[in-house]
Amino acid sequence: MAKQDMRKDEYLSPTDNQQSTTRWLMEEAKFHLLPWSGNFLTKKPAMVAAGIGFAIFVTVTWILAATGQIRPAAIIGWWAAWSAYEIMCRNRCKPWVKEGPWWRNHYKPATLPDLIAYVATKNLLIGAGIFLVLKLLWKAFPNYGGN
Repeated sequence: MAKQDMRKDEYLSPTDNQQSTTRWLMEEAKFHLLPWSGNFLTKKPAMVAAGIGFAIFVTVTWILAATGQIRPAAIIGWWAAWSAYEIMCRNRCKPWVKEGPWWRNHYKPATLPDLIAYVATKNLLIGAGIFLVLKLLWKAFPNYGGN
């Protein structure tokens, strides 16, 4: 069903409600960490290559940050660029957001403001977590870069 044909009160459930805890955790991680859905690889090859390349580039940037080779301002810039890319991808590939308690599988069609709020909040939390881990690593291994 196309995004435009869906009613606001219609719920989507991309995952099965009767699944094991491990499978549920894997599906949750995949939903939140990857902006693409299964049909992503059926898109134009240039778009697929650009998306995968961009994801690799952002990952390398985080690795450079972990080794102290890049400044935090650059990381924030790349994180903002990734967020903009993720909003575009989710709007095409996963146009829904969770509704209700986080542990339930209730989804609703997402508007652009829904996606912006979801991606911004999620990426802010992930970024804060990564910076915390990097700071702890820098304290644990002071000879390997960082502050």
